[in-house]
Amino acid sequence: MAISKKIIKYLDAAGYKYEVIEHKTTYTAWDTAQTAQKHQLKKKIKTEEIAKALVMKTDKNYVLALLSASKKLDKKKLLKVININLKKQQEKMAKSLNFAKEVWMKKNMPGKVGATPPFREIVKLDIYMDNLLARQKNIYAGSGEYEYSIKLSAKQYLKIEQPVKGVFSVKM
Repeated sequence: MAISKKIIKYLDAAGYKYEVIEHKTTYTAWDTAQTAQKHQLKKKIKTEEIAKALVMKTDKNYVLALLSASKKLDKKKLLKVININLKKQQEKMAKSLNFAKEVWMKKNMPGKVGATPPFREIVKLDIYMDNLLARQKNIYAGSGEYEYSIKLSAKQYLKIEQPVKGVFSVKM
């Protein structure tokens, strides 16, 4: 199955220059990175370029955390970044941060669980992007499907999606 027409339509309308990358079925960003590096693509891909999109729940809202597949999420650091942003917007600070439940994801997120596309218009969530991923030349993002990723310019992604940037990843 190809990626959703809604995502392709969005990418085209937003003016993205992108490439749809087909690979073997993977369920995590780490697996996608390993597959892309070993089997499918001629060029070497840095694990830091593979985006891991995590849907998180604060006290009352959901957000999307985007970080490199080579790192793991530090929830305390992300909560701090979220609260700095909330304070700027003069909104109430969040006290808790947890992963969104799979049941909620299936009802509310486009595509398959674990393959969340990181586009604000598609997911309808605020996006927080780790600085390591933001500094890469390219990003390989989820497409909503386990067999496809979307290669984008990080610079273009930052310009179009305007995620809140911060440091919230740690070594695996």
